[in-house]
Amino acid sequence: MIDGLHWLGHDSFRIDGSCVVYVDPWKLPPGAPSADLILVTHEHFDHFSIEDIRKIAVPGTTVVGPQSVASQLAGEEILTVIAVSAGDVVTAGSAVIAAVPAYNVDKYRSPGELFHPREAGGVGYVVDLDGRRIYHAGDTDAIPEMRGVDCDIALVPVGGTYTMTVEEAASACSFLDAALVVPMHYGDIVGRHSDALRFAELCRLPVAILPVDRA
Repeated sequence: MIDGLHWLGHDSFRIDGSCVVYVDPWKLPPGAPSADLILVTHEHFDHFSIEDIRKIAVPGTTVVGPQSVASQLAGEEILTVIAVSAGDVVTAGSAVIAAVPAYNVDKYRSPGELFHPREAGGVGYVVDLDGRRIYHAGDTDAIPEMRGVDCDIALVPVGGTYTMTVEEAASACSFLDAALVVPMHYGDIVGRHSDALRFAELCRLPVAILPVDRA
């Protein structure tokens, strides 16, 4: 089920298949495999790193992201850049990518100011590749739109502060249609390995805790 899925730390992943897909590449090591497709959930520095995108970009690499991301990549001439909003579906190589909502409902940087307001345009993605559907939830709380997500593997944040807490993520999985859940968004900046362990105890779905792969 998780063959070819590599957790690169925080909420960064690489999916190896008929094309190589990265989501929110950050802190990549030298020599990381080149990308056919890069998905960026939103513009915060630990999710949108032009430096890391350049490490893995080759002529023909496609980057998909919200307009706030796409507008900053206009000068990267080797890239094909596609701007998306929640609800959009695009095809890049052998992958079909659906952008889905990702936003906060009760995580505030200051009174009345959410870390990830819905109107900022951040997204998650459902990646349909080689007969497997992988849902990357992005930086989000438990939101009603999760009920409509159909996937084989769900990658969900559990670190709290900026995203769902462990308990909130476990509750969200009660209405998420997935065969397997992988916790993310912990171990760097916010969250600890113990959060992933606690999530595995509370979640009603099968959970796989992946080791960080930055080799």
